[in-house]
Amino acid sequence: MISKDPIEIKEKIVQILTNKGPLLPVYISKEMGLESIFTSAFLSELVSEKKIRVSNMRIGSSPIYFTEEKIHELEKFGLYLKSKEKETFLLIKEKKFLEDEKLEPAMRVAIREIKDFAVPFEQNEKLIWRYFLTQESEFKEQKAKTKEAQKEEIKEVKLEEIRIKEGQHKKEKQKREKTPKIQKTKNNKFFEKVKEFLSNKNIEIKTIENIGTKELIARIKENNEEKLLICFDKKKLSENDLIKANKKANELGLRYILLSLKEPSKKMMDYIDALKNLEEIKSLK
Repeated sequence: MISKDPIEIKEKIVQILTNKGPLLPVYISKEMGLESIFTSAFLSELVSEKKIRVSNMRIGSSPIYFTEEKIHELEKFGLYLKSKEKETFLLIKEKKFLEDEKLEPAMRVAIREIKDFAVPFEQNEKLIWRYFLTQESEFKEQKAKTKEAQKEEIKEVKLEEIRIKEGQHKKEKQKREKTPKIQKTKNNKFFEKVKEFLSNKNIEIKTIENIGTKELIARIKENNEEKLLICFDKKKLSENDLIKANKKANELGLRYILLSLKEPSKKMMDYIDALKNLEEIKSLK
């Protein structure tokens, strides 16, 4: 039979929970020097009197008792939850708020089991869960911050898109500036063929030296070497064309390439070969 005053016993139990935080009944019995059956009876009375609170969760088969001012210390017991409940506890602790409809089915079940840590409320006809140490009023603040962050993110994405487009336009402009424009003439079709030929050969046009109705003279870059390209809109090259091309190349100090509509004749190739091997022409006089 208990000899101490019940009021003093209950006051001491409250004091122990105030000082030490949430405890299991077995530790309260040890502190009080009471048998567990009597401790449980006093704890039940204190809960009924709303002087202390009891958890929904169980450690083994026992609940946890705590005072309102020490409720924040209850979260350390979240680590004793079962796997899915523990995963849900850690998620809501991190996120502060969870929208019920966005949870996977297993978590929707688990969050209803961790009543000590997840508190439901409605917002715009949606069920929201808040972490038990987070105020409901913070939900609107968090939403406002999230929207602001999303706006900033969208703004950054748009700015990045603009920067990319500007960069592309700049590159295209630089490319256009580097690539000489061939003026339209009566024989523009021929010059388009020339450009296509050079593009296929990865030859870059540096500058256009001269454009006529039947010819095009341009500085080109082939294999990092600058050369002179002389194009004739004719099927057959003459000796005069060769002399003219050679003279122009000598004036500019460049090696040159001839381009015509068809392969040069055998006679022309023989003539060119003859010149290659020719060292000097001398006179007997």
